[in-house]
Amino acid sequence: MDLDRPLTSEIDEQPSVLSGKVLVKFQDVVTMAMMWLRRRASQGFVVFSFLFLLLWLATFLYGSFYYSYMPKATFSTPVHYYYRTDCESPTSFLCSYPVANVSLMKNRNSVLTFGQAYQITLQLEMPDSPTNQELGMFMIKTTCFSQDGGQVASSSRSTRQMQSASSSRFGMLRYQSELLRALGTMLFLPAFLSSVAEEKQMVEVELFSEYTDDPYSPSTTAVVEILSKKIQIYSAQLQIHAHFTGLRYLLFYFPVTSTLVGVSSNFIFLSILFLLSYTRLLLGVDQNPQPPRAGVQEIATNPQESEGAADAFSEE
Repeated sequence: MDLDRPLTSEIDEQPSVLSGKVLVKFQDVVTMAMMWLRRRASQGFVVFSFLFLLLWLATFLYGSFYYSYMPKATFSTPVHYYYRTDCESPTSFLCSYPVANVSLMKNRNSVLTFGQAYQITLQLEMPDSPTNQELGMFMIKTTCFSQDGGQVASSSRSTRQMQSASSSRFGMLRYQSELLRALGTMLFLPAFLSSVAEEKQMVEVELFSEYTDDPYSPSTTAVVEILSKKIQIYSAQLQIHAHFTGLRYLLFYFPVTSTLVGVSSNFIFLSILFLLSYTRLLLGVDQNPQPPRAGVQEIATNPQESEGAADAFSEE
């Protein structure tokens, strides 16, 4: 009976030992898996951070290029007219034609870009009154001046010709017959009575078709003069529109496609540049290995002395 007890204890101990080994192996596998996952996660985080940095740099470069290369597409400013009233003749109250000085500066910078062609138009909101109808055609003269007061261009001449301004552009109200005006008044009578609509017309006059600013004498002020003392105006707006061509045309009218192409090109260029730099760094490290330590170098250079020291040590 005493002999059977150790055998039974050994038999009972074998499953526990096997289960312990299995548990240890399982723990090792889990530990290795966790280390592998942690290593992969850290590598993925590094790769993602690097790609995000390259993408941000590519976007920043494209945005900087776009805002430095593309001029302002449109510019609109109100035109406020004034008259001179210091007349010498007591019978006349208005001494001059309506004139307005319009600034072509915004935030201390010119709204016109050198080398860019612009279309400059004047929009007049005029009442459809008998005075304006009897006025007929009226002339509008526009002259651009530089900061020092010199005349840059006039709407009566070509911007490429440095001639004195002698003529101007004209404008007039749209003609409407008495019958058509009466029918329109009856049709829109409720809107006129409730002040929803007004009896007015918008007259648009093109002052410059392709105005290009002078880089040596940039325009800062435009003087708009209407050569009529009887004209009636509600309000006026000076509109400046840029005529884009070439690369600027693609960047302005196809912004999404241009952004994708520009950012992708910058991203590819930066990635190639980084890979070339990293490859050159690795090749430089491989070609310049670290020098051996002093003790190892002495043993390698004096093998006979090292063998003699080993023989003496064995004899002792």
